[in-house]
Amino acid sequence: AQRDAILLRALGSPDPYGKQIDGLGGATSSTSKAVIVGPSARSDSDVDYRFAHVSIQSPIIDASGNCGNLTAAVGPFAIATGLVEAIEGMTEVRIWQANIGKRILARVPVRDGMPVEVGDLRVDGIPWPGAAIELSFLDPGGSAEAPLLPTGRALDRLAVPGVGKVDASLVNAGNPTVFVRASDLGLSGRELPAEIDVDAERLDRFERIRARAAVAMGLGVSPERVSRERPATPKIAFVAPACDYQASGGTSIQGEDIDLLARILSMGRLHHAFTGTGAVALAVAAAIPGTLVNAMTSWAGQGGERRTRIGHPAGRLEVGAEVIPDGEGWLARRVIMTRTARRLMEGQVLVPL
Repeated sequence: AQRDAILLRALGSPDPYGKQIDGLGGATSSTSKAVIVGPSARSDSDVDYRFAHVSIQSPIIDASGNCGNLTAAVGPFAIATGLVEAIEGMTEVRIWQANIGKRILARVPVRDGMPVEVGDLRVDGIPWPGAAIELSFLDPGGSAEAPLLPTGRALDRLAVPGVGKVDASLVNAGNPTVFVRASDLGLSGRELPAEIDVDAERLDRFERIRARAAVAMGLGVSPERVSRERPATPKIAFVAPACDYQASGGTSIQGEDIDLLARILSMGRLHHAFTGTGAVALAVAAAIPGTLVNAMTSWAGQGGERRTRIGHPAGRLEVGAEVIPDGEGWLARRVIMTRTARRLMEGQVLVPL
């Protein structure tokens, strides 16, 4: 309770104005987060990492899931602070993700004993390039809360009060994620945040679907409690077949350069790009025949090892997934993506008593 109180006050939550003016938060789901890192007691890991998603307007910290993009910061932080010994050239940091109980390997470039931060890798959604950090999410499917396919099916039909019946693929990989077709919700899949976030009625429908799906996944006892107590997970994403579109920065994305269109909501708002853990879930879903994500791709009906090119609001993201048959189900062995991270500042945060 003390830890949560400190994090809330440090980031400036709860803020009824939604701006986090009196705090370090940036008033978006992407910039209202905390990463807690320490030495690991596990023989197979170097550091333990816990993620806290801080609500902006409510006094809630959701620790039910992970953040894939911030996972990229854990390795460089561990090296820079001496938690992990630097190996010149490339240092592998073995991370235990405590929220979901999973191992992640980060390969961090190192020069003169410190993480390399300047590079030429451009990640759509981030304005400047950086050094490439390769993340391998090991055995990302399933968790203590739910298996890879929580209902045992690749496709479910949900009866959602106030919405009706909706097809959904419920996947627990990286973070539990709900995938729906854009067309089923009257959308094209080309939407940008400015179009979605101003539509309170549409956002309410998304939340109704997300909360009902969470109960079906065994992640909550009622939709009402999910909406009230678990705003961060499961995520909800909508997908559509690949086509040409214009990204938020003005870049024209060609349909031939992506495998499908995808948008994901985070903490009740459309993400400006695509969440890292959502990309893990999407890549796994794309490799499982029968999911509505797989059906959107050119390899529909086939599974196995795939690299999925996601067309999101800010551009493109490529994620590799290895999924194999496991009895009557599927096993996700590994998901790989490349991200960037750098230190912005270091010092003390002043928190009023």
